[in-house]
Amino acid sequence: MTAPRFATLGCRLNAYETEAMKQMAGDAGLRDAVVVNTCAVTAEAVRKARQEIRRARRDNPGARIVVTGCAAQTEPQLFAAMDEVDAVVGNAEKMRAATWARLATGPGAAAKTETGAEVEVGDIMAETLAGAGRIDGLGSRARAYVQVQNGCDHRCTFCIIPYGRGNSRSVPAQTVIEQVRRLVGRGFNEVVLTGVDLTGWGADLPDRSRLGDLVLRILGAAPDLPRLRISSIDSIEADDALMQAIATEPRLMPHLHLSLQHGDDLILKRMKRRHLRDDALRFVETARRLRPDMTFGADIIAGFPTETEAQFANSLRLVRDCDLTWLHVFPYSPRPGTPAARMPQVGGAATRERAARLRAAGAEQVERHLAAQVGRRHRVLMESAHTGRTEQFAEVRFAAPQPRGRIVTATIAGTDGARLCA
Repeated sequence: MTAPRFATLGCRLNAYETEAMKQMAGDAGLRDAVVVNTCAVTAEAVRKARQEIRRARRDNPGARIVVTGCAAQTEPQLFAAMDEVDAVVGNAEKMRAATWARLATGPGAAAKTETGAEVEVGDIMAETLAGAGRIDGLGSRARAYVQVQNGCDHRCTFCIIPYGRGNSRSVPAQTVIEQVRRLVGRGFNEVVLTGVDLTGWGADLPDRSRLGDLVLRILGAAPDLPRLRISSIDSIEADDALMQAIATEPRLMPHLHLSLQHGDDLILKRMKRRHLRDDALRFVETARRLRPDMTFGADIIAGFPTETEAQFANSLRLVRDCDLTWLHVFPYSPRPGTPAARMPQVGGAATRERAARLRAAGAEQVERHLAAQVGRRHRVLMESAHTGRTEQFAEVRFAAPQPRGRIVTATIAGTDGARLCA
């Protein structure tokens, strides 16, 4: 009997939850199983999930195949109908120890489909708790992740994720602080706050605190934590306390990944976003004035329904106007059940071509940023003996081995086009 294997697709939060599932599955004694933690953000993500499931069955013919994650939550019957699948588990259920105890001992009370696959997927919209697990890292002793929030209260017209994650739920501040302290005590030099809609943190808590309040409380309660990082934010929801932290707290890392999605005002309105182009420009200008060494990444969608070439050009210009360094480019794909899926679609070839142009623009931005660092000194958190990350999240390659998990100071000697060299 062997311990279960896990395959994770999609976001950092999924990776975080996989680590929590590993602990619960191990405690329950689950054996001879492969757990596929799926993503639903695009149709391509769902296709890759099905591909991963088939691969898991080929490579593990006698194992039980358990499918969970956002795609399992939004399309449980799609996966239950696959011959390779033995059980489908929802996003809330996967974070409960009782689920893994049932899977370890048998089908339990889970419903049966005609194919024989168990389906244990509840109403995610009824969930009121964030369901955060406590883990010690994601494969690196350098950096730890703390889930502080789950779900999203917004309904962007292209996005299926609220239907996979539910409404926004916050982990109480004291619970977060206790976990950060525990991780610092275990030797981590950087903690990353993660969630689905981080700037939605606190809205459901009694005191209605904001993300900036949480950041300041963490830094005050964990004085020995060298680096605190925020994974991704919606810039229009950045609160005054967060801007204060950017201005006054050097331990808050000067890198923010922004959920921008587009650079054209009409498309942003059709996406049902809460900001316009000028809002994005104003935010990055303000943040850089408060913290001159701040860098930004962003999510941008290419080929959104009705997008013209001129509207797409506004996204291309936004990359340079905001001086974005690290891009996550998503070619739009319709998700059934979302309003955007019913809008006039852009052709697949045009969408792919525009996405390629965005990626090329992003690569140019990275090269410009890296070239500007040559000769400068950076504090680098070592993720392995030869690679680490600057405070701005640029990767650095070291010729000589360095102590993993340590923060070392290095002068940048050059670049190889994709990373810095020291």
